[in-house]
Amino acid sequence: MYLSFLTRKGISSQHSMIKKNNTFSYIKFLVIGTIICFNGFAQEGRVIDVVSDRLEIDEENFPGATLLSKVDNQVYLKHQGMEIWCDQAVHYGNERFVKAFGNVKMNQGDTIIMKSNYAEYNGNTEFAFASTNVFLETPENTLTTDTLFYDKLRQQAYYRSGGIVKDSTNTLKSKIGRYYIDRKKYIFSKDVSIVNHENTVDSERLDYYTETGQAYLYGKSTVKSPGSTLYCERGYYDTKTAIGYAIKNARIDYDNRQVFGDSIYYDSNKSFASATNNIRVLDTANQSVIKGHYAEVFKAKDSVFITKHALAISKQQKDSIFIHSDTIMVTGKPQDRLLRGFYDVRMYKKDMSGKCDSISVVQKTGYTKMFNKPILWSGANQMTGDTIQLISNMKTNKLDSLKVFNNSFLVQQDTLKEGFNQVKGAILYGLFENDELRQVDIDKNTETIYFQRDESTLDLVGINKVICSKIKILFEEQDITDIYYYQDVEGTLYKEGNLPLNAQKLKGLHWRGEEQIKSKKDLFKGEQPFELIKIKGIPVPEEEKDFFDEETLKRIASYRSDNSRYKDVKLQDTQEGEEKEN
Repeated sequence: MYLSFLTRKGISSQHSMIKKNNTFSYIKFLVIGTIICFNGFAQEGRVIDVVSDRLEIDEENFPGATLLSKVDNQVYLKHQGMEIWCDQAVHYGNERFVKAFGNVKMNQGDTIIMKSNYAEYNGNTEFAFASTNVFLETPENTLTTDTLFYDKLRQQAYYRSGGIVKDSTNTLKSKIGRYYIDRKKYIFSKDVSIVNHENTVDSERLDYYTETGQAYLYGKSTVKSPGSTLYCERGYYDTKTAIGYAIKNARIDYDNRQVFGDSIYYDSNKSFASATNNIRVLDTANQSVIKGHYAEVFKAKDSVFITKHALAISKQQKDSIFIHSDTIMVTGKPQDRLLRGFYDVRMYKKDMSGKCDSISVVQKTGYTKMFNKPILWSGANQMTGDTIQLISNMKTNKLDSLKVFNNSFLVQQDTLKEGFNQVKGAILYGLFENDELRQVDIDKNTETIYFQRDESTLDLVGINKVICSKIKILFEEQDITDIYYYQDVEGTLYKEGNLPLNAQKLKGLHWRGEEQIKSKKDLFKGEQPFELIKIKGIPVPEEEKDFFDEETLKRIASYRSDNSRYKDVKLQDTQEGEEKEN
C-alpha cells in the first residue's frame, strides 16, 4: 500500500515521536509542498494518504503497524474518495488496513457521513466496518445502530443488530437493514416499523425509498391509523400522502366493520377505502355481511357502497335474509343502520322471497320497504302492490307482519292448478308466526275469487266470487284454510262451467310464479357470470444478492487482516435474516 504522512506543526517545530525497542527518539520531517511517501512499493491510486500530529511505532505490541495520534487535530486518512477522521489510528501498511478509534468520522463526498467510536477500513477491499454508537447520515435521512458494514465498491451499507432510520416524516426501526446508496433505497426486515404523527406501519419486510417516502410491504403487514387498521401480505404505502394499496389477504378493520378484498385502496386523510374483487364487508355490530366485487367505504360518514353482484346477508335467529341487487348502500351508526338496494332487487329467506326495483331496511325500527313493482312470495302465496312493507320484531328479531299499500293483490294457485285463488283490495295487512304467514286482512273495495273444493275428494264445488269491504284469510302451513267476509258482502258461487274463463281472473292479476326465488342460487338466476377484473397489483420483489454474497465474501477473505478486531466474526447469516418472497 502507498502510505503518506504530513505533520501539521510547521517545518521548524514539527516532530513525530517514534517508539522502537522500548526507547523514544525524535525524527524531524521536512515537508516541501508535497507529502513525504513511504512504502514505495504501493501502486498509484491505492495510496492511503495520512495526516497526523503524532507518529509512533511499537513493533513489540503492534508489529508492522504505524500508530497515529491526535495532539491538536484529529488523524486524517484519505483513500479513493473515502475520508476518515479519528483521535487515534493503527495503520498496517503492508496490509493496507486501518483501525480507527475515538470520534471516528468517515465521509464519502456529499453522499454519506458515518460516525462511530470505532471503525476499520481495508484499502484492498474498500470495505469498512463501524461499531459502537454508529451514526450514518445521508442527504435524506439518518441511521443509528450498534454495528454497520459498509461496502464502498457496491455502495451499500448493512446492519443486523437493530437500527433506527429517521427522515423528515418518519422513524423507521428494524432488526436488519440494508441501504443502497445509489438507489436511495432501504430494505428492512425482521420487526420492521414506521412511526409518524399520523400512522404506524409494521411489516415483516419493507422496501423504503428515501427520496419519496414510498414503502413497499411484503409478508404480514399492518398500517394503523386512528380508527382503522389495514392488513395485507403485499402492499404499498406512501408515508407522505398517507395513501396505500394492498393485495394478498388484504383487509381493513374499523371499529365495527371489516372489509376484505383481493385489492384495497386506502386513503387515511379522507378515511376512505375502496376494494376490488371478492369483497366481503362484515358488520360485527349487526351480524351482517355484504359481498360483491367493488366497494367503497367512507368511515367518517359510516357509509359502505358495494356493487357488481352485490349481496347483503343479515342474520335473523337461526335463519338469514339475503338481498341481491345491482348496488347496495349501508349508512348510519351501528345502532341506526340503513341498508338500501337499487335496481333489480331480489330477496330470499326460508319460506319467503321477493323482488322489486329498490329496497330499504332500517335497522333501528326493523322496517323493510320494497318499492316499484314489488312482489313477495310466502310459500305458495304471491303478494303485489305499489309498496310492500315488512316489519320485524326487534326483541325476537323475527318477521312479525307486513303491509301492502295500494292495489294490493294476494294470489294463490288453485290446488289442482286449474285456476287462481285471488284477493284484491286497497291495503293488505299480514301477520307472521314463526316466519310463516298466518293471517291476512284486506281493507277497502275488496274482491275475491276462490276455487272451493271438497276437502276429501278435491272435486271442484264451485268458484266463489265475492265483493265486500273487508276480508280476513287464515293460513296453515302457508295454505288458505278459512276466509271471512265483512260488510256489504255480495257474492255468488258459480258451478263449474258457469263462469267464463275471462271472468275467473280479477282485473290486474299477473301471475309470476315462474319468477319465484326458491333458493339462494336463484338470486342470480338469469344473470351472466361475473368476470373479475385482473389485478395487476404489486410485483414480487426482485431477487437481491445477499449483502455478503459469495463474491463479496471471497473479496473480503482474500485480504482480511489478522489484526482486525472482528476477524473471527461470522459475516453471513442465513439469508441475512431477510424473508424471501415466493
